[in-house]
Amino acid sequence: MKWRKMLGMLFMCVLLVTVTACGGKEAAPADQNGSTGTDSKNEGSSAPLKDVKVVLDWTPNTNHTGLYVAVDQGFYKAAGLNVEIVQPGAGGADTMVASNEVPFGVSYQESVTQARTQDVPLVSIAAVIQHNTSGFAAPVDRKIKSPKDFEGKTYGGWGSPVEEAVMQSIMEGEGADVSKVKNINMGDADFFTAVKRDIDFAWIFYAWTGIEAQLRGEPIDMLYVKDYAKALDYYTPVLVTNEQTIQKDPELVKAFLKATSEGYQYAIDHPEEAANILIKAVPDLDKELVLASQKWLSPKYKDDAPRWGEQKEEVWKNYTDWMFSKKLLDKEIDVTKAYTNEFLPQ
Repeated sequence: MKWRKMLGMLFMCVLLVTVTACGGKEAAPADQNGSTGTDSKNEGSSAPLKDVKVVLDWTPNTNHTGLYVAVDQGFYKAAGLNVEIVQPGAGGADTMVASNEVPFGVSYQESVTQARTQDVPLVSIAAVIQHNTSGFAAPVDRKIKSPKDFEGKTYGGWGSPVEEAVMQSIMEGEGADVSKVKNINMGDADFFTAVKRDIDFAWIFYAWTGIEAQLRGEPIDMLYVKDYAKALDYYTPVLVTNEQTIQKDPELVKAFLKATSEGYQYAIDHPEEAANILIKAVPDLDKELVLASQKWLSPKYKDDAPRWGEQKEEVWKNYTDWMFSKKLLDKEIDVTKAYTNEFLPQ
């Protein structure tokens, strides 16, 4: 699994502009242990379970563990739901949720913000992780200890204006010049291949690529973007729904989040057991990597928040203002409509 591609999904928001015309193909279900079918019954009740799909942003990983736990441990069934975890179609998870093809999905604050400027009705309903765990990483022999050390180095990315804007923001704070960074497209190469070939550093999620570097015995220097600019401590990833689902079936949103919250709380309290649930559901994953990643990430799901999933208006406003100041948004948005804590369990 390549988390760099997950990060790449951040920059595909332009696809959302055409969401109203997009029917989308049925997404193939990810390997998981939840039962499916319209004749599923709620344990202890004769009432049928409500079939619900949740679409991932990319291939299954430890960002998604709480979803798999909620399936495996019966939390969704207890809430009257028969949840199927699916992978995104060609249009991406945001398009599938915004077009109401599926009611729930995994996205990012950036994607939701960009979508709202195009009047696409995505709404973030929970922060999966409280603080941004992404940043710029480089093998230690490149001697990149601060953003100023980016000067004269080669960055591997995907050609998105967001990448250079983030780099510029954290470099300016160090009195450095982003124009002195050489940018190239990484193509299909993963981080470990690319740094041996033609790049010095790249943007990664530490919970996966950083942990993998440890396991490989290939030490890296990691510069978390949130440590250099408060506005860059945004929510990534988040769970999203659409305005239609909120308006027509708020009880579904509430039930889904109650069970999902229980899944993530289980992963917080029992990281090793949660990792094994993810491995059982998706046996193609690297077991050692999943376990190590889960142990690192589990405390960060809730972190310093009063409850899992909580979102702050300040975080949404800071990042939206930053995006607008960098001309990454066509217009400003009302951030209070981009997210809600209303459906999280108390």
